[in-house]
Amino acid sequence: MKTVVLGITGSIAAYKACELTRLMVKAGWSVHVIMTEAARKFVAPLTFQTLSRNPVETDAFAPVAAWEPGHIALAERADLMLVAPCTANFIAKLAHGFADDLLASTALATRAPLVIAPAMNSGMWDNPATQENLDTLRRRNISIIAPAEGELACGTCGNGRMEDPQKIFDFLRELTGNS
Repeated sequence: MKTVVLGITGSIAAYKACELTRLMVKAGWSVHVIMTEAARKFVAPLTFQTLSRNPVETDAFAPVAAWEPGHIALAERADLMLVAPCTANFIAKLAHGFADDLLASTALATRAPLVIAPAMNSGMWDNPATQENLDTLRRRNISIIAPAEGELACGTCGNGRMEDPQKIFDFLRELTGNS
């Protein structure tokens, strides 16, 4: 059974992570969700707890029953780590090594393959700073599932929509050997 750490950042596309979680669980994968504070404004942790059948991590300093640093334990247990949706802010954190929340700390600590599925306004996606940060991540062998083009939450059309959950899942299956 694959163990996947799914990081969810603060984007309207967080609702797509629900379907992605369902697809991974249906395939027999063990999904462990980490949500940023901003992500919890879009979708409740209870949704992901129900879909994943695992507790949802939201706080690096939450009390634990046994001594086990949460971000390290999840980072070590992961066969794969996915951040979907991945905001421009989180891309910048990864590119510059910030570890100021549970998700960023876990992403920096894992040795598992790391995949991101960006979601943002097309202006943010096209911004040179974002593109330079993405280039940095590519050099570090982080897989990037490029966003799709279409209608964006802000009402404009352009590149920046998080890719369809089924396409993301298919990419992950291929990356991990179709199991």
